[in-house]
Amino acid sequence: MADAQPLIVRREPPLAWVVVNRPEARNALSAAVWRALTAAVQDLTADREVGVIVLRGAGEQAFISGADISEFRALRANAAMTAEYDALAAAAWQALTSAPQPVIAMINGLCFGGGLAVALACDLRFAAAHARFAVPAARLGLSYPFTNGIERLVHVVGPTHAADILLSARTLDAADALHMGLVNRVLPGGELEDATRRYALAMAEGAPLTLAAHKRAIQEAVKSKSARDVAALREMARRCFDSADYQEGIAAFLEKRPPRFRGV
Repeated sequence: MADAQPLIVRREPPLAWVVVNRPEARNALSAAVWRALTAAVQDLTADREVGVIVLRGAGEQAFISGADISEFRALRANAAMTAEYDALAAAAWQALTSAPQPVIAMINGLCFGGGLAVALACDLRFAAAHARFAVPAARLGLSYPFTNGIERLVHVVGPTHAADILLSARTLDAADALHMGLVNRVLPGGELEDATRRYALAMAEGAPLTLAAHKRAIQEAVKSKSARDVAALREMARRCFDSADYQEGIAAFLEKRPPRFRGV
Protein backbone atom coordinates (compact mmCIF):
# COMPACT_ATOMS: atom_id res chain seq x y z
CA MET A 1 0.00 0.00 0.00
CA ALA A 2 2.93 2.36 0.61
CA ASP A 3 3.61 2.48 -3.13
CA ALA A 4 -0.01 3.13 -4.08
CA GLN A 5 -0.87 6.37 -5.81
CA PRO A 6 -2.42 8.76 -3.28
CA LEU A 7 -4.84 9.98 -5.91
CA ILE A 8 -6.37 8.22 -8.93
CA VAL A 9 -8.05 9.89 -11.91
CA ARG A 10 -10.43 7.82 -14.03
CA ARG A 11 -11.66 9.44 -17.21
CA GLU A 12 -15.07 8.25 -18.40
CA PRO A 13 -15.97 11.06 -20.86
CA PRO A 14 -17.96 13.14 -20.30
CA LEU A 15 -17.17 12.36 -16.66
CA ALA A 16 -13.92 12.23 -14.72
CA TRP A 17 -13.62 10.51 -11.34
CA VAL A 18 -11.02 11.82 -8.91
CA VAL A 19 -10.42 9.27 -6.14
CA VAL A 20 -8.51 9.97 -2.93
CA ASN A 21 -6.72 6.64 -2.64
CA ARG A 22 -5.63 6.10 0.96
CA PRO A 23 -8.28 3.70 2.26
CA GLU A 24 -5.89 2.31 4.89
CA ALA A 25 -5.81 5.84 6.41
CA ARG A 26 -9.50 6.47 5.75
CA ASN A 27 -8.39 8.69 2.88
CA ALA A 28 -6.77 11.24 5.17
CA LEU A 29 -5.31 14.26 3.40
CA SER A 30 -1.53 14.04 3.36
CA ALA A 31 0.60 16.76 1.79
CA ALA A 32 1.03 14.41 -1.19
CA VAL A 33 -2.75 14.18 -1.61
CA TRP A 34 -3.16 17.95 -1.49
CA ARG A 35 -0.53 18.39 -4.21
CA ALA A 36 -1.94 15.59 -6.36
CA LEU A 37 -5.49 16.92 -6.03
CA THR A 38 -4.44 20.37 -7.23
CA ALA A 39 -2.53 18.95 -10.20
CA ALA A 40 -5.30 16.52 -11.18
CA VAL A 41 -8.09 19.10 -11.15
CA GLN A 42 -5.99 21.65 -13.03
CA ASP A 43 -5.29 19.00 -15.66
CA LEU A 44 -8.99 18.11 -15.96
CA THR A 45 -9.91 21.78 -16.25
CA ALA A 46 -8.13 21.86 -19.62
CA ASP A 47 -9.75 18.62 -20.87
CA ARG A 48 -12.64 19.55 -23.15
CA GLU A 49 -13.91 15.96 -23.11
CA VAL A 50 -14.66 16.25 -19.38
CA GLY A 51 -18.00 17.88 -18.63
CA VAL A 52 -18.38 17.00 -14.93
CA ILE A 53 -15.86 16.02 -12.25
CA VAL A 54 -16.84 13.63 -9.44
CA LEU A 55 -14.66 13.51 -6.32
CA ARG A 56 -14.81 10.53 -3.97
CA GLY A 57 -12.76 8.48 -1.54
CA ALA A 58 -11.51 4.95 -2.18
CA GLY A 59 -13.44 2.17 -0.49
CA GLU A 60 -16.75 2.54 1.32
CA GLN A 61 -15.68 3.75 4.78
CA ALA A 62 -14.56 7.28 4.09
CA PHE A 63 -14.81 10.17 1.68
CA ILE A 64 -11.98 12.03 3.41
CA SER A 65 -11.52 11.59 7.15
CA GLY A 66 -9.62 14.88 7.53
CA ALA A 67 -6.04 16.03 7.38
CA ASP A 68 -3.40 13.42 8.17
CA ILE A 69 -2.63 14.23 11.81
CA SER A 70 0.44 12.00 11.74
CA GLU A 71 2.10 14.72 9.61
CA PHE A 72 1.24 17.61 11.93
CA ARG A 73 4.41 17.59 14.03
CA ALA A 74 6.56 17.60 10.91
CA LEU A 75 4.49 19.97 8.76
CA ARG A 76 2.27 21.97 11.14
CA ALA A 77 4.38 22.29 14.26
CA ASN A 78 3.69 26.03 14.63
CA ALA A 79 1.85 28.92 13.03
CA ALA A 80 4.54 29.62 10.41
CA MET A 81 4.68 26.00 9.25
CA THR A 82 0.90 25.81 9.30
CA ALA A 83 0.73 28.77 6.91
CA GLU A 84 2.88 26.85 4.42
CA TYR A 85 0.73 23.75 4.83
CA ASP A 86 -2.46 25.79 4.45
CA ALA A 87 -1.15 27.10 1.14
CA LEU A 88 -1.22 23.51 -0.18
CA ALA A 89 -4.85 23.16 0.88
CA ALA A 90 -5.74 26.57 -0.55
CA ALA A 91 -4.31 25.60 -3.95
CA ALA A 92 -6.51 22.50 -4.07
CA TRP A 93 -9.54 24.51 -2.97
CA GLN A 94 -8.86 27.09 -5.67
CA ALA A 95 -8.49 24.39 -8.32
CA LEU A 96 -11.88 22.92 -7.43
CA THR A 97 -13.74 26.22 -7.28
CA SER A 98 -12.17 27.70 -10.41
CA ALA A 99 -12.66 24.61 -12.60
CA PRO A 100 -15.24 25.53 -15.27
CA GLN A 101 -16.83 22.10 -14.93
CA PRO A 102 -19.30 21.36 -12.14
CA VAL A 103 -17.70 19.29 -9.37
CA ILE A 104 -19.73 16.79 -7.34
CA ALA A 105 -18.49 15.45 -4.02
CA MET A 106 -19.67 11.86 -3.71
CA ILE A 107 -19.45 11.44 0.06
CA ASN A 108 -19.24 7.70 0.52
CA GLY A 109 -18.36 7.65 4.23
CA LEU A 110 -16.58 9.79 6.82
CA CYS A 111 -16.28 13.46 5.93
CA PHE A 112 -14.35 15.15 8.72
CA GLY A 113 -12.32 18.34 9.09
CA GLY A 114 -10.31 18.99 5.96
CA GLY A 115 -12.53 16.51 4.15
CA LEU A 116 -15.52 18.73 4.82
CA ALA A 117 -13.53 21.72 3.53
CA VAL A 118 -12.87 19.82 0.30
CA ALA A 119 -16.55 18.86 0.01
CA LEU A 120 -17.53 22.49 0.51
CA ALA A 121 -15.26 23.48 -2.39
CA CYS A 122 -17.41 21.30 -4.65
CA ASP A 123 -20.60 22.57 -6.26
CA LEU A 124 -22.82 19.70 -5.13
CA ARG A 125 -22.59 17.12 -2.36
CA PHE A 126 -24.28 13.70 -2.53
CA ALA A 127 -23.95 11.51 0.54
CA ALA A 128 -24.39 7.87 1.43
CA ALA A 129 -26.85 7.22 4.24
CA HIS A 130 -23.96 5.92 6.38
CA ALA A 131 -21.87 9.09 5.88
CA ARG A 132 -20.82 11.06 8.95
CA PHE A 133 -19.71 14.69 9.17
CA ALA A 134 -17.71 16.65 11.74
CA VAL A 135 -15.25 19.48 12.27
CA PRO A 136 -13.31 18.29 15.35
CA ALA A 137 -10.96 21.30 15.43
CA ALA A 138 -12.04 22.26 18.96
CA ARG A 139 -10.79 18.88 20.20
CA LEU A 140 -7.39 19.36 18.56
CA GLY A 141 -6.73 22.94 19.61
CA LEU A 142 -6.52 24.29 16.06
CA SER A 143 -8.61 26.76 14.11
CA TYR A 144 -10.54 25.78 11.02
CA PRO A 145 -9.44 28.07 8.15
CA PHE A 146 -11.72 31.04 7.48
CA THR A 147 -11.41 31.69 3.75
CA ASN A 148 -11.48 28.07 2.61
CA GLY A 149 -13.59 26.67 5.41
CA ILE A 150 -15.69 28.72 7.83
CA GLU A 151 -16.79 31.36 5.33
CA ARG A 152 -18.00 28.75 2.86
CA LEU A 153 -19.65 26.69 5.62
CA VAL A 154 -21.62 29.74 6.77
CA HIS A 155 -22.69 30.47 3.19
CA VAL A 156 -23.89 26.88 2.74
CA VAL A 157 -25.66 26.17 6.05
CA GLY A 158 -26.05 29.61 7.67
CA PRO A 159 -24.51 30.93 10.89
CA THR A 160 -26.74 29.01 13.30
CA HIS A 161 -25.95 25.58 11.84
CA ALA A 162 -22.29 26.57 11.39
CA ALA A 163 -22.13 27.39 15.11
CA ASP A 164 -23.61 23.98 15.91
CA ILE A 165 -21.03 22.21 13.73
CA LEU A 166 -17.97 24.22 14.76
CA LEU A 167 -18.58 24.91 18.45
CA SER A 168 -19.94 21.51 19.46
CA ALA A 169 -17.47 19.52 17.32
CA ARG A 170 -20.15 16.84 17.32
CA THR A 171 -20.57 14.20 14.65
CA LEU A 172 -23.55 14.64 12.35
CA ASP A 173 -25.30 11.83 10.55
CA ALA A 174 -26.43 12.12 6.95
CA ALA A 175 -29.96 13.10 7.96
CA ASP A 176 -28.57 16.00 10.05
CA ALA A 177 -26.43 17.09 7.11
CA LEU A 178 -29.39 17.03 4.72
CA HIS A 179 -31.57 18.97 7.17
CA MET A 180 -28.89 21.67 7.48
CA GLY A 181 -28.39 21.90 3.72
CA LEU A 182 -24.83 20.67 4.02
CA VAL A 183 -25.56 18.00 1.39
CA ASN A 184 -27.94 18.06 -1.56
CA ARG A 185 -29.21 14.52 -1.24
CA VAL A 186 -28.76 11.30 0.72
CA LEU A 187 -28.90 7.86 -0.87
CA PRO A 188 -28.43 4.28 0.30
CA GLY A 189 -24.75 3.40 0.15
CA GLY A 190 -25.28 0.75 -2.51
CA GLU A 191 -27.08 3.23 -4.78
CA LEU A 192 -24.85 6.27 -4.30
CA GLU A 193 -22.36 5.71 -7.13
CA ASP A 194 -24.95 4.81 -9.76
CA ALA A 195 -27.20 7.70 -8.78
CA THR A 196 -24.29 10.13 -8.82
CA ARG A 197 -23.20 8.87 -12.24
CA ARG A 198 -26.70 9.27 -13.69
CA TYR A 199 -27.02 12.78 -12.32
CA ALA A 200 -23.56 13.77 -13.56
CA LEU A 201 -24.22 12.36 -17.02
CA ALA A 202 -27.46 14.31 -17.27
CA MET A 203 -25.66 17.46 -16.14
CA ALA A 204 -22.89 16.90 -18.68
CA GLU A 205 -25.48 17.14 -21.45
CA GLY A 206 -25.72 20.88 -20.74
CA ALA A 207 -23.78 23.50 -22.68
CA PRO A 208 -20.29 23.76 -21.12
CA LEU A 209 -20.10 27.55 -21.45
CA THR A 210 -23.47 27.90 -19.72
CA LEU A 211 -22.48 25.56 -16.90
CA ALA A 212 -19.27 27.53 -16.37
CA ALA A 213 -21.10 30.86 -16.43
CA HIS A 214 -23.70 29.70 -13.92
CA LYS A 215 -21.08 28.16 -11.62
CA ARG A 216 -19.17 31.46 -11.57
CA ALA A 217 -22.38 33.47 -11.09
CA ILE A 218 -23.33 31.40 -8.04
CA GLN A 219 -19.89 32.01 -6.54
CA GLU A 220 -20.09 35.75 -7.18
CA ALA A 221 -23.64 35.96 -5.80
CA VAL A 222 -22.54 35.08 -2.25
CA LYS A 223 -19.92 37.85 -2.24
CA SER A 224 -20.68 41.40 -1.16
CA LYS A 225 -21.80 43.60 -4.06
CA SER A 226 -18.57 45.58 -3.95
CA ALA A 227 -16.48 42.39 -4.29
CA ARG A 228 -18.34 40.87 -7.22
CA ASP A 229 -16.61 40.64 -10.58
CA VAL A 230 -19.58 41.76 -12.64
CA ALA A 231 -17.40 42.36 -15.69
CA ALA A 232 -16.30 38.72 -15.71
CA LEU A 233 -19.92 37.57 -15.48
CA ARG A 234 -20.93 39.81 -18.36
CA GLU A 235 -18.09 38.45 -20.47
CA MET A 236 -19.06 34.86 -19.72
CA ALA A 237 -22.66 35.62 -20.66
CA ARG A 238 -21.50 37.29 -23.89
CA ARG A 239 -19.49 34.19 -24.78
CA CYS A 240 -22.60 32.06 -24.35
CA PHE A 241 -24.69 34.20 -26.70
CA ASP A 242 -21.89 34.43 -29.28
CA SER A 243 -21.16 30.70 -29.18
CA ALA A 244 -21.87 28.00 -31.72
CA ASP A 245 -23.48 26.08 -28.88
CA TYR A 246 -26.15 28.77 -28.53
CA GLN A 247 -27.03 28.36 -32.18
CA GLU A 248 -27.00 24.60 -31.76
CA GLY A 249 -29.31 24.85 -28.75
CA ILE A 250 -31.86 26.88 -30.70
CA ALA A 251 -31.65 24.57 -33.72
CA ALA A 252 -32.03 21.45 -31.59
CA PHE A 253 -35.07 22.90 -29.82
CA LEU A 254 -36.76 23.83 -33.11
CA GLU A 255 -35.89 20.47 -34.69
CA LYS A 256 -37.04 18.59 -31.58
CA ARG A 257 -33.77 16.70 -31.11
CA PRO A 258 -31.13 16.53 -28.39
CA PRO A 259 -28.48 19.26 -28.73
CA ARG A 260 -24.87 18.37 -29.49
CA PHE A 261 -22.82 20.90 -27.57
CA ARG A 262 -19.07 21.27 -28.10
CA GLY A 263 -18.12 24.03 -25.68
CA VAL A 264 -17.51 26.62 -28.41
